Amino acid sequence: MKTRYFIFISYKGTSYHGWQIQPNSVTVQKILEQALSVVLNEPITTIGAGRTDAGVHASFFCANFDSSSPDLLQTRNLVFRLNQYLPSDISVSSIRKVVPDANARYSAVSRTYKYYISRIKDPFFDNSSWYLHGHIDIATMNLACRLLYNHEDFTSFSKLHSGAKSNICRIYHAQWEESENRLVFTIRADRFLRNMVRAIVGTMIEIGTGKLNIKDFDDIINAKDRCRAGKSAPAKGLFLVDIEYPAETFL
Repeated sequence: MKTRYFIFISYKGTSYHGWQIQPNSVTVQKILEQALSVVLNEPITTIGAGRTDAGVHASFFCANFDSSSPDLLQTRNLVFRLNQYLPSDISVSSIRKVVPDANARYSAVSRTYKYYISRIKDPFFDNSSWYLHGHIDIATMNLACRLLYNHEDFTSFSKLHSGAKSNICRIYHAQWEESENRLVFTIRADRFLRNMVRAIVGTMIEIGTGKLNIKDFDDIINAKDRCRAGKSAPAKGLFLVDIEYPAETFL
């Protein structure tokens, strides 16, 4: 009988082909499973909370795995040892025991992403933000955010041929803020489609630069057609920052 655990990590996605294991590609999942298998001295496979694309970052990410050890959390310096093994762009923050049927992906009740846009050329944020010069109307983009609450089908912002069984999502929060030469878009929902946040950001920038208006944005959502929306924003500006689980998930 194995015991299930959630492992909480953060990673800089610049050097990885996303989270999920893929043939002939270096992914976060592959590196993490190697570290867990070596440190725990048993074969470990993980299930991640989602599938971040190549170049996307996570300041908060969760995966579940099963171990033959029922008292893994008593292992001395476990988090430290994992971090010693992992490369500098992946970090483990904690490991928690969970109920046997807990699933990092399907047990989550919400996820939150942030997208960062730099208003000045800044070499220290080059791999973690989208540099955009010129006027951007944040007030109008925030009006567009309110429209997101009125919809549930976001096919227009979904990667084509993604294989998703449903394009229905419930958005709980969406807002643009400006701080220290950066624009930050925060969005929280029960689930996200592949490429959804980047497609929303890319389309909203067209609103902020006057290429689209609020009615255009509503029409794009209603069209359920990815070709009607704007180009996806670059992956490097996107961060998964939070995942919410019910309290009863944890032991």
